[in-house]
Amino acid sequence: MIKEHDCVVLLEDLPGESLQAGDVGTVIHIHRGGAGYEVEFATLTGQTVGVATLRASQVRAVSRRDLTHVRELAAA
Repeated sequence: MIKEHDCVVLLEDLPGESLQAGDVGTVIHIHRGGAGYEVEFATLTGQTVGVATLRASQVRAVSRRDLTHVRELAAA
C-alpha cells in the first residue's frame, strides 16, 4: 500500500509535464483511499519539476531491486 511521503515510480510518459516513465516522485496526497495520488517530482538537488495528479495505475511503489538512474531535464 502506497502512503504519503512514499517514493513511487512513474509508469508512463507525461510529455506535458516533462516526465518520463521511470521517473521517481514523492506522494504528497492520496485521493479516495488510493484511487489516485498527488506526486511531486524533483531534481536530485531538490528543485521541483512538477506536481502531477495521477491514477493508481500510473505509478507503483519502489521495490528493493530498483536502481536509481539519472537523466538530465531538457531545458525549457
